[in-house]
Amino acid sequence: MRKLFAILVVLAVVGAGALWLLSAPVRLSAEAVAALPEGDATRGETVFWASGCTSCHAAPGAKGDDKLLLAGGLELPTPFGTFRAPNISPHESAGIGGWSLADFANSMKRGVSPGGEHHYPAFPYTSYTRMTGGDVADLFAYLKTLPASDNRVADHDLTFPYNLRRGLGLWKHLYLKDEPILALDTSGQSGVDEQHLRGRYLVEVLGHCGECHTPRNVFGGMDTARWLAGGEGPETNSLGKPELIPNITPHETGIGDWSADDIAYSLESGFTPSYDSFGSSMVSVQENMARLSAEDREAIGLYLKAVRPIASDR
Repeated sequence: MRKLFAILVVLAVVGAGALWLLSAPVRLSAEAVAALPEGDATRGETVFWASGCTSCHAAPGAKGDDKLLLAGGLELPTPFGTFRAPNISPHESAGIGGWSLADFANSMKRGVSPGGEHHYPAFPYTSYTRMTGGDVADLFAYLKTLPASDNRVADHDLTFPYNLRRGLGLWKHLYLKDEPILALDTSGQSGVDEQHLRGRYLVEVLGHCGECHTPRNVFGGMDTARWLAGGEGPETNSLGKPELIPNITPHETGIGDWSADDIAYSLESGFTPSYDSFGSSMVSVQENMARLSAEDREAIGLYLKAVRPIASDR
């Protein structure tokens, strides 16, 4: 019995050590950091609006120049607890003013904070992980031009075991992927061109549309088998019920009767083909997309018409 107990203790220690190693934050390689270019704030403005930074980090309902004050504080109630969007203004201590480009790149592409902790995926680094180094550097350069705020945001309020950040290292092994969701034929034989690829990048990466429009499993990971098919979102409404997110696949229960031009026009104007208007959190998203070029909105329309049609399940 003593020998069996000793073996069990050794196995438990080895298992705990393996889990500790597997759950460790993984930063970008030194080579990847060294390859980051010098950022350009002018290009970074486009990345900023495409990435929807204001939707979470500015004050709710902010308009005009107020959208550029990224003081944080927005609360996101979810089944896991309440997440709070941080201050990402260039304030030296309350925001990210003291960060280096390497710190910012590791946060965006690996979900790792400058202090070496995992970020929670309420911050959509699962989409941003495929951002180009140039776009990361350009966005960082633009953020540094914005007004600073000394607002200090409280930490997230999460239930056990979700308040144990270390466990996110295991979660990342399952859901932090570098491959595109939609495999486009780039051989030139299927009509896919650079605009389709740009649309994929805008939807899957910068715009992180799947983070809301794709249903999630019990672990909070996106169910990519139902990519963009809508369903229950990660946030809850005032009644404590999951927010319902619409299907944006080209199925008849989604936006199958919308053309690529309809999609592009809706993102520009805020009006649907049936003369309805966007509501809820989509208002802010549309306002961001309206700042992109017409070519980028057209690229988004082309991509959404190319995804697999999936029927809504509710």
